[in-house]
Amino acid sequence: MKVCVVGGGGREHALAHVLGRSCDVVVTPGNPGIAGSTPAPPNEIEADLYVIGPEAPLVHGLADELRASGCPVFGPGADGARLEGSKAWMKELLVAAGVPTAGHGSFTEPGEAIRFLDGMGDLFVIKTDGLAAGKGVLVTEDRGEAVDAVRSYLSGQAFGDAGRRVVIEEGLTGPELSVLAVCDGRHAVPLAPAQDFKRIGEGDTGPNTGGMGAYSPVPVAGDEVVAEVMDRAVLPTLAELRRRGIDYRGVLYAGLMLTPQGMKVLEYNVRFGDPEAQVVLPRLRSDLADLLAGAAAGVLGEPPVYGDDAAVTVVCAAEGYPASPRTGDIITGIDAAGAEEGVTVFCAGVSSMPGGGVTGGAPSGAGQSMLSQSMLTAGGRVLTVTGQGPDLVTARNRAYAGIAHIRWPGRYVRFDIAAAAVDSLASGGVG
Repeated sequence: MKVCVVGGGGREHALAHVLGRSCDVVVTPGNPGIAGSTPAPPNEIEADLYVIGPEAPLVHGLADELRASGCPVFGPGADGARLEGSKAWMKELLVAAGVPTAGHGSFTEPGEAIRFLDGMGDLFVIKTDGLAAGKGVLVTEDRGEAVDAVRSYLSGQAFGDAGRRVVIEEGLTGPELSVLAVCDGRHAVPLAPAQDFKRIGEGDTGPNTGGMGAYSPVPVAGDEVVAEVMDRAVLPTLAELRRRGIDYRGVLYAGLMLTPQGMKVLEYNVRFGDPEAQVVLPRLRSDLADLLAGAAAGVLGEPPVYGDDAAVTVVCAAEGYPASPRTGDIITGIDAAGAEEGVTVFCAGVSSMPGGGVTGGAPSGAGQSMLSQSMLTAGGRVLTVTGQGPDLVTARNRAYAGIAHIRWPGRYVRFDIAAAAVDSLASGGVG
Protein backbone atom coordinates (compact mmCIF):
# COMPACT_ATOMS: atom_id res chain seq x y z
CA MET A 1 0.00 0.00 0.00
CA LYS A 2 1.19 3.52 -0.79
CA VAL A 3 0.16 6.17 1.74
CA CYS A 4 0.34 9.93 1.30
CA VAL A 5 0.69 11.81 4.60
CA VAL A 6 -0.20 15.49 4.39
CA GLY A 7 1.70 17.86 6.67
CA GLY A 8 5.21 18.63 7.79
CA GLY A 9 5.50 18.51 11.57
CA GLY A 10 6.39 16.07 14.32
CA ARG A 11 2.95 14.43 14.15
CA GLU A 12 3.38 13.74 10.43
CA HIS A 13 6.88 12.38 11.04
CA ALA A 14 5.42 9.98 13.62
CA LEU A 15 2.71 8.93 11.17
CA ALA A 16 5.28 8.31 8.44
CA HIS A 17 7.51 6.41 10.86
CA VAL A 18 4.76 4.02 11.97
CA LEU A 19 3.00 3.68 8.60
CA GLY A 20 6.41 2.92 7.11
CA ARG A 21 6.49 -0.38 8.99
CA SER A 22 4.17 -1.86 6.35
CA CYS A 23 3.72 0.73 3.58
CA ASP A 24 5.48 2.95 1.09
CA VAL A 25 5.02 6.48 2.46
CA VAL A 26 5.30 9.89 0.82
CA VAL A 27 4.90 13.05 2.90
CA THR A 28 3.79 16.41 1.52
CA PRO A 29 5.25 18.93 2.06
CA GLY A 30 7.14 17.15 4.85
CA ASN A 31 10.42 18.61 6.06
CA PRO A 32 14.14 17.87 5.53
CA GLY A 33 14.16 15.42 8.45
CA ILE A 34 11.42 13.15 7.05
CA ALA A 35 12.39 10.63 4.38
CA GLY A 36 9.97 10.61 1.45
CA SER A 37 9.16 14.32 1.69
CA THR A 38 8.05 16.05 -1.52
CA PRO A 39 6.87 19.56 -2.40
CA ALA A 40 4.21 18.11 -4.73
CA PRO A 41 0.64 18.88 -3.58
CA PRO A 42 -1.46 15.89 -2.49
CA ASN A 43 -3.73 16.04 -5.54
CA GLU A 44 -0.68 15.39 -7.71
CA ILE A 45 0.37 12.29 -5.74
CA GLU A 46 -1.05 8.87 -6.55
CA ALA A 47 -1.67 6.85 -3.40
CA ASP A 48 -3.95 4.17 -1.99
CA LEU A 49 -4.69 6.20 1.14
CA TYR A 50 -4.37 9.86 2.11
CA VAL A 51 -3.87 10.75 5.78
CA ILE A 52 -4.25 14.45 6.56
CA GLY A 53 -2.25 15.49 9.61
CA PRO A 54 -2.83 19.17 10.52
CA GLU A 55 -6.13 20.82 11.39
CA ALA A 56 -5.97 23.77 8.97
CA PRO A 57 -6.27 21.80 5.69
CA LEU A 58 -9.10 19.76 7.22
CA VAL A 59 -11.00 22.89 8.24
CA HIS A 60 -10.42 24.31 4.75
CA GLY A 61 -11.88 21.22 3.05
CA LEU A 62 -8.88 19.28 1.70
CA ALA A 63 -10.49 15.94 2.59
CA ASP A 64 -13.59 16.93 0.62
CA GLU A 65 -11.51 17.88 -2.42
CA LEU A 66 -9.61 14.60 -2.40
CA ARG A 67 -12.74 12.50 -1.86
CA ALA A 68 -14.44 14.29 -4.75
CA SER A 69 -11.59 12.99 -6.93
CA GLY A 70 -12.22 9.43 -5.74
CA CYS A 71 -9.35 9.28 -3.24
CA PRO A 72 -9.68 7.28 0.01
CA VAL A 73 -9.05 9.80 2.79
CA PHE A 74 -8.53 9.47 6.52
CA GLY A 75 -9.65 12.83 7.89
CA PRO A 76 -13.03 14.53 8.29
CA GLY A 77 -14.59 16.85 5.75
CA ALA A 78 -14.93 20.55 6.44
CA ASP A 79 -18.32 20.00 8.08
CA GLY A 80 -16.91 17.64 10.73
CA ALA A 81 -13.71 19.67 11.08
CA ARG A 82 -15.82 22.53 12.51
CA LEU A 83 -15.38 20.71 15.82
CA GLU A 84 -11.91 22.23 15.89
CA GLY A 85 -12.46 25.16 13.55
CA SER A 86 -15.09 26.72 15.83
CA LYS A 87 -15.00 26.13 19.57
CA ALA A 88 -18.39 27.81 19.93
CA TRP A 89 -19.95 25.34 17.47
CA MET A 90 -18.18 22.47 19.17
CA LYS A 91 -19.57 23.45 22.58
CA GLU A 92 -23.08 23.76 21.15
CA LEU A 93 -22.78 20.28 19.67
CA LEU A 94 -21.52 18.84 22.96
CA VAL A 95 -24.55 20.23 24.77
CA ALA A 96 -26.90 18.84 22.11
CA ALA A 97 -25.23 15.43 22.38
CA GLY A 98 -25.43 15.40 26.18
CA VAL A 99 -21.65 15.23 26.58
CA PRO A 100 -20.33 16.47 29.96
CA THR A 101 -18.37 19.71 29.49
CA ALA A 102 -17.49 22.91 31.31
CA GLY A 103 -20.04 25.70 31.71
CA HIS A 104 -19.39 28.31 29.04
CA GLY A 105 -20.51 31.22 26.91
CA SER A 106 -19.39 32.63 23.53
CA PHE A 107 -19.02 36.34 22.79
CA THR A 108 -18.10 38.86 20.11
CA GLU A 109 -18.53 41.98 22.24
CA PRO A 110 -16.08 42.81 25.08
CA GLY A 111 -18.62 44.22 27.53
CA GLU A 112 -20.81 41.11 27.50
CA ALA A 113 -17.77 38.86 27.75
CA ILE A 114 -16.36 40.73 30.75
CA ARG A 115 -19.70 40.66 32.55
CA PHE A 116 -19.81 36.88 32.00
CA LEU A 117 -16.27 36.58 33.40
CA ASP A 118 -17.42 38.08 36.67
CA GLY A 119 -19.78 35.17 37.26
CA MET A 120 -17.23 32.43 36.56
CA GLY A 121 -15.48 32.08 39.94
CA ASP A 122 -11.76 32.44 40.58
CA LEU A 123 -10.31 30.55 37.60
CA PHE A 124 -10.81 32.02 34.13
CA VAL A 125 -10.46 30.15 30.82
CA ILE A 126 -10.43 32.25 27.65
CA LYS A 127 -10.28 30.59 24.21
CA THR A 128 -10.26 31.82 20.64
CA ASP A 129 -13.19 30.46 18.67
CA GLY A 130 -11.02 29.79 15.61
CA LEU A 131 -7.71 28.05 14.96
CA ALA A 132 -4.69 29.46 16.79
CA ALA A 133 -2.12 26.67 16.43
CA GLY A 134 -2.81 25.41 19.96
CA LYS A 135 -1.91 28.75 21.52
CA GLY A 136 -5.29 30.51 21.73
CA VAL A 137 -6.08 29.46 25.31
CA LEU A 138 -5.48 31.43 28.50
CA VAL A 139 -6.02 29.88 31.93
CA THR A 140 -5.54 32.36 34.75
CA GLU A 141 -6.65 33.33 38.26
CA ASP A 142 -5.89 36.99 37.49
CA ARG A 143 -9.09 38.82 36.47
CA GLY A 144 -7.10 41.68 34.98
CA GLU A 145 -5.15 39.30 32.78
CA ALA A 146 -8.41 37.65 31.71
CA VAL A 147 -9.98 41.00 30.82
CA ASP A 148 -6.90 42.03 28.84
CA ALA A 149 -7.03 38.74 26.96
CA VAL A 150 -10.71 39.19 26.08
CA ARG A 151 -10.00 42.65 24.68
CA SER A 152 -6.89 41.64 22.74
CA TYR A 153 -8.57 38.53 21.32
CA LEU A 154 -11.78 40.27 20.25
CA SER A 155 -9.93 43.22 18.72
CA GLY A 156 -7.95 40.85 16.50
CA GLN A 157 -4.69 42.08 18.01
CA ALA A 158 -3.71 38.71 19.51
CA PHE A 159 -4.90 36.11 16.98
CA GLY A 160 -6.47 37.99 14.08
CA ASP A 161 -9.84 36.75 12.90
CA ALA A 162 -9.45 33.52 14.92
CA GLY A 163 -10.04 35.51 18.10
CA ARG A 164 -12.88 37.79 17.06
CA ARG A 165 -15.22 35.43 18.86
CA VAL A 166 -14.17 34.06 22.24
CA VAL A 167 -15.40 31.16 24.33
CA ILE A 168 -15.20 31.66 28.08
CA GLU A 169 -15.39 28.55 30.26
CA GLU A 170 -15.54 27.79 33.92
CA GLY A 171 -12.21 26.65 35.31
CA LEU A 172 -12.00 22.94 36.08
CA THR A 173 -9.52 21.01 38.21
CA GLY A 174 -8.19 17.48 37.98
CA PRO A 175 -5.84 15.38 35.85
CA GLU A 176 -5.97 16.07 32.12
CA LEU A 177 -6.21 13.22 29.63
CA SER A 178 -6.12 12.80 25.85
CA VAL A 179 -8.09 9.99 24.24
CA LEU A 180 -7.87 9.66 20.46
CA ALA A 181 -10.54 7.58 18.75
CA VAL A 182 -10.48 6.33 15.15
CA CYS A 183 -13.93 6.79 13.56
CA ASP A 184 -15.51 5.39 10.38
CA GLY A 185 -18.65 7.54 10.43
CA ARG A 186 -20.70 5.22 12.66
CA HIS A 187 -18.28 3.34 14.86
CA ALA A 188 -15.16 4.28 16.80
CA VAL A 189 -12.28 2.52 18.54
CA PRO A 190 -9.95 4.17 21.05
CA LEU A 191 -6.20 4.39 20.79
CA ALA A 192 -4.07 4.23 23.94
CA PRO A 193 -4.62 7.27 26.21
CA ALA A 194 -1.91 9.88 26.62
CA GLN A 195 -1.28 12.89 28.82
CA ASP A 196 0.31 16.01 27.38
CA PHE A 197 1.87 19.14 28.86
CA LYS A 198 0.62 22.41 27.37
CA ARG A 199 2.39 25.05 29.45
CA ILE A 200 5.83 26.29 28.47
CA GLY A 201 7.28 26.17 32.00
CA GLU A 202 8.09 23.37 34.38
CA GLY A 203 5.43 22.77 37.00
CA ASP A 204 2.83 23.72 34.37
CA THR A 205 3.61 27.43 34.50
CA GLY A 206 3.62 30.13 31.85
CA PRO A 207 1.62 30.46 28.63
CA ASN A 208 0.01 27.62 26.74
CA THR A 209 1.87 26.15 23.78
CA GLY A 210 1.13 23.54 21.15
CA GLY A 211 2.46 20.99 23.67
CA MET A 212 5.84 20.43 25.32
CA GLY A 213 5.73 16.66 25.83
CA ALA A 214 3.51 13.66 26.47
CA TYR A 215 3.51 10.13 27.80
CA SER A 216 1.55 6.90 27.39
CA PRO A 217 0.11 4.83 29.00
CA VAL A 218 -1.47 7.02 31.69
CA PRO A 219 -1.71 5.36 35.12
CA VAL A 220 -4.96 7.15 36.03
CA ALA A 221 -6.65 6.07 32.78
CA GLY A 222 -7.38 2.38 32.91
CA ASP A 223 -9.80 0.48 30.71
CA GLU A 224 -12.81 1.67 32.70
CA VAL A 225 -11.92 5.34 32.19
CA VAL A 226 -11.43 4.84 28.46
CA ALA A 227 -14.76 3.00 28.25
CA GLU A 228 -16.48 5.90 30.01
CA VAL A 229 -14.94 8.39 27.59
CA MET A 230 -16.15 6.37 24.64
CA ASP A 231 -19.66 5.82 26.05
CA ARG A 232 -20.28 9.33 27.40
CA ALA A 233 -18.30 11.48 24.97
CA VAL A 234 -17.01 10.00 21.71
CA LEU A 235 -19.96 7.83 20.66
CA PRO A 236 -22.65 10.42 21.55
CA THR A 237 -20.66 13.03 19.62
CA LEU A 238 -20.37 10.76 16.60
CA ALA A 239 -24.13 10.07 16.77
CA GLU A 240 -24.93 13.80 16.95
CA LEU A 241 -22.68 14.47 13.96
CA ARG A 242 -24.46 11.73 12.04
CA ARG A 243 -27.84 13.20 13.04
CA ARG A 244 -26.69 16.43 11.42
CA GLY A 245 -25.74 14.62 8.24
CA ILE A 246 -22.00 14.62 8.90
CA ASP A 247 -20.08 11.47 7.95
CA TYR A 248 -17.05 11.74 10.24
CA ARG A 249 -14.14 9.55 9.12
CA GLY A 250 -10.94 10.36 10.91
CA VAL A 251 -9.53 10.89 14.38
CA LEU A 252 -11.72 12.39 17.08
CA TYR A 253 -9.34 13.63 19.74
CA ALA A 254 -11.01 14.25 23.09
CA GLY A 255 -9.14 16.55 25.45
CA LEU A 256 -10.56 15.74 28.89
CA MET A 257 -10.32 16.62 32.54
CA LEU A 258 -11.05 14.03 35.22
CA THR A 259 -12.73 16.38 37.70
CA PRO A 260 -14.03 15.53 41.20
CA GLN A 261 -17.49 15.67 39.58
CA GLY A 262 -16.50 13.20 36.83
CA MET A 263 -15.07 13.24 33.33
CA LYS A 264 -15.63 16.43 31.28
CA VAL A 265 -14.61 17.26 27.72
CA LEU A 266 -12.44 20.37 27.45
CA GLU A 267 -12.18 20.31 23.66
CA TYR A 268 -12.22 18.19 20.55
CA ASN A 269 -9.53 18.16 17.91
CA VAL A 270 -10.10 16.58 14.53
CA ARG A 271 -6.61 15.13 13.97
CA PHE A 272 -3.87 13.24 15.75
CA GLY A 273 -2.48 15.24 18.63
CA ASP A 274 1.03 16.64 18.51
CA PRO A 275 2.94 15.54 20.62
CA GLU A 276 0.48 12.77 21.62
CA ALA A 277 0.96 11.03 18.27
CA GLN A 278 4.65 10.64 19.06
CA VAL A 279 3.85 8.38 22.04
CA VAL A 280 0.55 6.77 21.04
CA LEU A 281 1.48 5.66 17.52
CA PRO A 282 4.93 4.11 18.14
CA ARG A 283 3.40 1.84 20.82
CA LEU A 284 1.05 0.21 18.29
CA ARG A 285 1.64 -3.48 17.65
CA SER A 286 -1.10 -3.86 15.03
CA ASP A 287 -0.98 -2.34 11.55
CA LEU A 288 -1.79 1.38 11.53
CA ALA A 289 -2.38 1.47 7.78
CA ASP A 290 -5.07 -1.23 7.95
CA LEU A 291 -6.81 0.62 10.78
CA LEU A 292 -6.86 3.98 8.97
CA ALA A 293 -7.77 2.50 5.59
CA GLY A 294 -10.74 0.70 7.16
CA ALA A 295 -11.97 3.91 8.76
CA ALA A 296 -11.54 5.81 5.48
CA ALA A 297 -13.66 3.15 3.72
CA GLY A 298 -16.36 3.37 6.40
CA VAL A 299 -15.71 -0.11 7.73
CA LEU A 300 -13.54 -0.34 10.83
CA GLY A 301 -11.68 -3.61 11.19
CA GLU A 302 -10.08 -5.10 14.26
CA PRO A 303 -9.37 -2.72 17.17
CA PRO A 304 -5.78 -1.56 17.62
CA VAL A 305 -3.42 -3.74 19.65
CA TYR A 306 -0.86 -2.34 22.07
CA GLY A 307 1.97 -3.96 23.96
CA ASP A 308 2.83 -3.42 27.62
CA ASP A 309 5.56 -0.89 26.86
CA ALA A 310 5.58 2.83 27.61
CA ALA A 311 6.63 5.93 25.69
CA VAL A 312 7.62 9.43 26.77
CA THR A 313 8.21 12.26 24.31
CA VAL A 314 9.84 15.61 25.05
CA VAL A 315 9.75 18.65 22.78
CA CYS A 316 12.94 20.56 22.05
CA ALA A 317 11.80 24.13 21.38
CA ALA A 318 13.50 27.25 20.08
CA GLU A 319 14.37 30.19 22.29
CA GLY A 320 11.40 32.57 22.50
CA TYR A 321 8.72 29.93 21.90
CA PRO A 322 5.71 30.31 21.88
CA ALA A 323 5.61 34.10 21.39
CA SER A 324 8.53 34.73 19.01
CA PRO A 325 10.76 31.71 18.40
CA ARG A 326 14.28 32.30 17.20
CA THR A 327 15.17 30.48 13.97
CA GLY A 328 18.21 29.80 11.82
CA ASP A 329 20.44 28.07 14.39
CA ILE A 330 22.49 24.98 13.45
CA ILE A 331 21.26 21.76 15.10
CA THR A 332 23.77 19.13 16.17
CA GLY A 333 23.53 15.72 17.82
CA ILE A 334 20.45 14.24 16.16
CA ASP A 335 22.30 11.17 14.88
CA ALA A 336 23.74 10.50 18.34
CA ALA A 337 20.32 10.91 19.95
CA GLY A 338 18.73 8.46 17.50
CA ALA A 339 21.48 5.93 18.21
CA GLU A 340 20.48 5.70 21.87
CA GLU A 341 18.55 2.54 22.72
CA GLY A 342 14.78 2.99 22.38
CA VAL A 343 15.03 6.59 21.11
CA THR A 344 13.39 8.08 18.02
CA VAL A 345 13.81 11.72 16.97
CA PHE A 346 10.86 13.28 15.15
CA CYS A 347 11.56 16.45 13.16
CA ALA A 348 9.17 19.40 13.06
CA GLY A 349 10.43 22.99 12.81
CA VAL A 350 13.57 22.32 10.75
CA SER A 351 15.04 23.45 7.45
CA SER A 352 18.09 22.52 5.41
CA MET A 353 21.27 24.51 5.28
CA PRO A 354 22.23 25.61 1.76
CA GLY A 355 23.58 22.51 0.07
CA GLY A 356 22.01 20.21 2.67
CA GLY A 357 19.93 17.25 1.63
CA VAL A 358 18.26 14.10 2.86
CA THR A 359 20.95 11.66 3.84
CA GLY A 360 18.72 8.59 3.99
CA GLY A 361 18.48 5.64 6.35
CA ALA A 362 18.60 6.61 9.98
CA PRO A 363 19.04 4.36 12.98
CA SER A 364 15.50 4.98 14.19
CA GLY A 365 13.72 3.38 11.25
CA ALA A 366 11.17 4.13 8.52
CA GLY A 367 10.23 7.75 7.96
CA GLN A 368 13.46 8.91 9.63
CA SER A 369 16.16 10.81 7.76
CA MET A 370 18.89 12.46 9.77
CA LEU A 371 20.48 15.77 8.81
CA SER A 372 22.38 16.58 11.98
CA GLN A 373 25.15 18.26 10.00
CA SER A 374 22.87 20.25 7.71
CA MET A 375 19.69 21.23 9.56
CA LEU A 376 18.63 24.58 11.00
CA THR A 377 15.90 25.53 13.44
CA ALA A 378 12.89 26.83 11.51
CA GLY A 379 10.01 26.95 13.98
CA GLY A 380 8.98 27.01 17.60
CA ARG A 381 8.80 23.27 18.27
CA VAL A 382 11.91 22.04 16.49
CA LEU A 383 12.25 18.35 17.43
CA THR A 384 10.42 15.79 19.53
CA VAL A 385 12.48 13.07 21.18
CA THR A 386 10.59 9.88 22.08
CA GLY A 387 11.91 7.22 24.41
CA GLN A 388 10.31 3.77 24.59
CA GLY A 389 10.86 1.07 27.16
CA PRO A 390 9.18 -1.58 29.28
CA ASP A 391 7.91 1.06 31.74
CA LEU A 392 7.55 4.81 32.14
CA VAL A 393 10.77 5.13 34.14
CA THR A 394 12.85 3.54 31.39
CA ALA A 395 11.04 5.39 28.62
CA ARG A 396 11.53 8.72 30.36
CA ASN A 397 15.20 8.09 31.03
CA ARG A 398 15.74 7.15 27.41
CA ALA A 399 14.00 10.28 26.10
CA TYR A 400 16.19 12.56 28.19
CA ALA A 401 19.30 10.53 27.32
CA GLY A 402 18.55 11.26 23.68
CA ILE A 403 17.96 14.95 24.36
CA ALA A 404 21.36 15.22 26.07
CA HIS A 405 23.02 14.88 22.64
CA ILE A 406 20.99 17.59 20.88
CA ARG A 407 22.30 21.15 20.83
CA TRP A 408 21.66 24.56 19.32
CA PRO A 409 21.83 28.06 20.87
CA GLY A 410 18.83 28.71 23.10
CA ARG A 411 17.41 25.18 22.93
CA TYR A 412 14.58 24.90 25.47
CA VAL A 413 13.30 21.69 27.09
CA ARG A 414 10.97 20.95 29.99
CA PHE A 415 12.66 18.46 32.30
CA ASP A 416 9.54 17.44 34.23
CA ILE A 417 7.64 15.57 31.50
CA ALA A 418 6.04 12.46 33.08
CA ALA A 419 7.92 13.13 36.35
CA ALA A 420 4.81 13.18 38.54
CA ALA A 421 3.52 9.92 37.03
CA VAL A 422 6.89 8.24 37.59
CA ASP A 423 7.08 9.51 41.18
CA SER A 424 3.55 8.31 41.90
CA LEU A 425 4.26 4.86 40.53
CA ALA A 426 7.43 4.68 42.60
CA SER A 427 5.45 5.51 45.72
CA GLY A 428 2.79 2.92 44.96
CA GLY A 429 0.16 5.35 43.63
CA VAL A 430 -1.65 5.34 40.30
CA GLY A 431 -0.44 8.67 38.85
